[in-house]
Amino acid sequence: MNERNIIETQPERTDLPLIVIPVIVESMIEPFAANFPLLHDIARIRMHCDFTLDTDTILERTKDAEAVIVIGFHITDDILDAMTVRGHVSCFAFGGTGVASYINLPVARERGIRVCNVVHYGDHAVAEHAFALIMELARQVGRLDAQVRRGDWGGIDGIGLHGKKLGLVGFGGIGRTVARIANGFGMKTLVWNSHVHGIDGLDITLIDDMDEVFAQSDIISLHLPLLDGTAGIITSRQLDRMRPGSMIVNTARAEIIEPGALTRRLQRGDVRAAIDVFDHEPLPMDDPLRSLDNVVLTPHVAWRDDEACVNLTRQVIDAVASYFTGGDYNVVP
Repeated sequence: MNERNIIETQPERTDLPLIVIPVIVESMIEPFAANFPLLHDIARIRMHCDFTLDTDTILERTKDAEAVIVIGFHITDDILDAMTVRGHVSCFAFGGTGVASYINLPVARERGIRVCNVVHYGDHAVAEHAFALIMELARQVGRLDAQVRRGDWGGIDGIGLHGKKLGLVGFGGIGRTVARIANGFGMKTLVWNSHVHGIDGLDITLIDDMDEVFAQSDIISLHLPLLDGTAGIITSRQLDRMRPGSMIVNTARAEIIEPGALTRRLQRGDVRAAIDVFDHEPLPMDDPLRSLDNVVLTPHVAWRDDEACVNLTRQVIDAVASYFTGGDYNVVP
């Protein structure tokens, strides 16, 4: 790394296309760098080893790029115009699965811009974080820690998970992993998904009506991808079916819930939630969720563990290498 905090490979090879990582999460620097040799004689890569959401900085860093690796920032329509109409970018490789939340896919398709994502890189990471949030709602370890530190020994009564009904909305790789964990806790798992192909020997009950999952479950965990058919699929109708004292966890995408519906439900104060994904990220300081004491908030980190970072970075590098060598690895249709 040079004094400008940049890692760059083959800088003298100006005959090669340039890939830019304009911002990065610190824990991903080493895993990405370990994969750079895979691009030898295919493309040169420039990684800026800091994190910023400043649009002008991102655009300045990517002005000569033909491919951009997108980690932790949104490609707004203005950025998309600057990079693809006024710039040279013809490929975006997104470091995640739910790319529709970060890039305007219809516009990218119209312009012939390739968009790639990564798949099943962090099923265990997200599932474990979802269950960590379930445990926090049930046992409130964070609040207990804060109590002890300020000298309060009163404690908080917990909620046992054994025998409770866990409702899973979505049953892909992450949902199935959550179900396996729930089986280990002796929970009764209800599953709604539009298409279920086998249940892998899991002890679950399939429910045809999503409303019934919300009505019957003690805890609901969301695991739907964001697609045209899932945007806003969960509405006030389902949330109103939640019983007082029940809980909901979202480590999927905020946009699968009708805008404002979850906040309105939580403001009634009789249910609790744990949320890792939001309509606007970072979560604005004036967002009403910040003022509620019946919600646990984490900053979109469910995917971030050591194994997931290794899997993600390898898939991203393979995607851009495939683009420049004529392949179609992980192309978003």
